[in-house]
Amino acid sequence: MNLIQDTLKGNRRAIARLISHIEDEVPGAREALAALYPHTGRAYIVGVTGAPGTGKSTLVNELAKAYRRWNPPRTVGVIAVDPTSPFSGGAILGDRIRMRDLAGDAGIFVRSMATRGSLGGLARATADAIKVLDAAGYEMIFVETVGAGQAEVDIAKTAYTTIVVEAPGLGDEIQALKAGIMEIADIFAVNKADREGADHTVTAIQMMLDLNHASHVGGQALRRGSGQALRLSGQVWRPPVCKTIAVRGEGVPDLVQAIEAHAAFLRESGLFGQRERERVAAEFEHLLREQLMRQFVSRIAPEQWDELIERMVRREVDPYTAAEMLLRGR
Repeated sequence: MNLIQDTLKGNRRAIARLISHIEDEVPGAREALAALYPHTGRAYIVGVTGAPGTGKSTLVNELAKAYRRWNPPRTVGVIAVDPTSPFSGGAILGDRIRMRDLAGDAGIFVRSMATRGSLGGLARATADAIKVLDAAGYEMIFVETVGAGQAEVDIAKTAYTTIVVEAPGLGDEIQALKAGIMEIADIFAVNKADREGADHTVTAIQMMLDLNHASHVGGQALRRGSGQALRLSGQVWRPPVCKTIAVRGEGVPDLVQAIEAHAAFLRESGLFGQRERERVAAEFEHLLREQLMRQFVSRIAPEQWDELIERMVRREVDPYTAAEMLLRGR
């Protein structure tokens, strides 16, 4: 099997095998990614994040089906990230179970990925898996984060549109709105809207946007690096708040319209190209840091490393000084 050519043809087995090779760092995987890279940049990437229990998987499941009903239907790739056990190293990959009704559609490809120790809500190979699905011709790519909470902001550097999913009854809504994760939203989805307190959750989000709209835009500009472009364009995107009941598919069409409206806003305001540049730059910086760290650590003798650790344990040297000593080759 020629993984590169078969992936470009949309062969599902080749796509799955190539993503596995990337995750396992099999020799030749990077060369395959390099060959596929010129064929990327066509998919629209949507991130879906939020706390556990908000119904992200069910919502992504319904969004995928909604885009398959689009006229004309769009092909959909789904990357669902699940947490890895810090003890066994295994992952349940429960999102694959929740999305099993998508399995019969040849226009949908679902891939579960374990975090394998990565922080920020995404797996280490998520960005590469996006490239594979993009090159394979999938038009919409949904990336569902692990669902750990406030720290899952890496998705904002990966997706063009970020959906933050909230649900009533999970605690103090005002406290939730203080979390950094709320500042990355391009769209808010209040899922499980048939529960008591749904209107209160919507009102709390709207109040946050009303009271802090200017700083929200400033935060978004800082995150995206697009503050100047936002001012020059004379347009400001105010995140809409959509109520959904994903288990019944209710509100999903409105959420799809919000995604399409945000995509149109990015293109019409001229921010789409800038956001793509920032997305590529963020990935490049991450890879560069990772490679430099690997190269640096590989040059340190195990005895020297262990000695420094022991000295820090005995409080003979602090971690900052120890790091400086390694950097200076002492």
